Amino acid sequence: MRLTQLSEAFIRSAAYERRFLRKNPWDLTMVVWIPLLTVLLIWWIFSQTQITNLPIGVIDQDNGPVANTAVRYLDASPTLSVRQMYYSAAEAEAAILQRDIYAIVIIPENFSRNILSSKSAPLILQVNAQYGTHSGIIQTGVQAVAGTLSAGVEIQRLIKQGMAPSQAAIAYSPISIQRISLFNAATDYQQFLASTVIPALLHILAMVIGATTIGRELRDKQLGRWYGFIASAQAYDNISGSIGANVNNNVADNTVQKIAALSQPAVKLPNSAAKDNTNQKPVSTLPSVHMGVLLFGLLGKYFWPMLAYGLWSILALWLATPQESVASSAVFATYLGLLLLMMLSFWLGAIFTLGSFSLRMGLSATGFISAPSYAFAGVTFPYIAISDSAKHWSDALPLTHYLKLHIAQMQMQAPVAISLPILYGLTIATVVAMMLTTLLTKRALAHPERWGAR
Repeated sequence: MRLTQLSEAFIRSAAYERRFLRKNPWDLTMVVWIPLLTVLLIWWIFSQTQITNLPIGVIDQDNGPVANTAVRYLDASPTLSVRQMYYSAAEAEAAILQRDIYAIVIIPENFSRNILSSKSAPLILQVNAQYGTHSGIIQTGVQAVAGTLSAGVEIQRLIKQGMAPSQAAIAYSPISIQRISLFNAATDYQQFLASTVIPALLHILAMVIGATTIGRELRDKQLGRWYGFIASAQAYDNISGSIGANVNNNVADNTVQKIAALSQPAVKLPNSAAKDNTNQKPVSTLPSVHMGVLLFGLLGKYFWPMLAYGLWSILALWLATPQESVASSAVFATYLGLLLLMMLSFWLGAIFTLGSFSLRMGLSATGFISAPSYAFAGVTFPYIAISDSAKHWSDALPLTHYLKLHIAQMQMQAPVAISLPILYGLTIATVVAMMLTTLLTKRALAHPERWGAR
């Protein structure tokens, strides 16, 4: 088949889809406005790049000088804020349940006296561990305050014994830790979470669009009409004319036969099926299903979603680029990986719908696979810590591999060669999914009796 015929199939299919989107604002919104708003909303949610001033409460049962210093230190910590002083455990518990505070620090009786007497004097921290990120930051902040307070008390004791301040500091802590943060040194949550959450949400939306774009043709029994249009304008005119003109059951059966013939080699139809009962217009032959035409038709059908999501991918990567310079090769590799992820998402959504002959089942499958995929990607929960069965599931998800590429290139600034295997894998998966979609579409064209399922 000549290239011009394939390009015509692509152009006709793109024009077919453009007219549909223009007449259906909700579908256009799914392609254009919802992903754009998603990108901007997530970036705005994480606009405060660091978590600070988490509210906590304090129950001071000592009221001594050291206890008052501990309260001041807690409030001065950049990650903590002493919201209120409480005088009973019941009052503090009610505040935690109402999420007015996330933790309560209890300073027991004789706290100052025990410290001045060189006895153990613990600070009691009760934290709402339901919120993992909050509780971890609060525990780290309170631990830092306790360590600072302990160091101050011990160093003052050594100084009173005649030791120089510098020697006292070394004597208290002869071994120190020199901590160097290699990546995300500023604990920027925009860079850490937002830049990875956005591709995950675009992945979900792309799979939904992939399912609905071809699924609505099955649901509305228009799959044969679409292929007739992209394969031959004359065949499309004949089929659409008979569909619009005939109203009795016999003619309806003839129309189904005509559409079913699109999946078979071109043959001459019987007289009963080849003539329109209204205007006696003969339809002698219909085009057979050609894989090249079908493939280019599908590419044209998904052209507008791919164009839109390509633009939003550029926006997402521009927002995710940190302040320091990132190599252009790293940005290009990440963008290419994100484009492949979007294309693969479209094809996967189409595969689930075509495989089940049901838009409802296709959408259910896309939600089951794409919605929890971020939890298995190893961003918020360490990949090395999950079970073996969960690792197998994680490795099967395309989002996992893209996020590995994204973090390596955009955050860790690793050499591009490290991420090339991921690009190769996404490319192969996209091509295989595209060919499988074409085969399943051909199978669907051969079974018009199964069209119309919800």
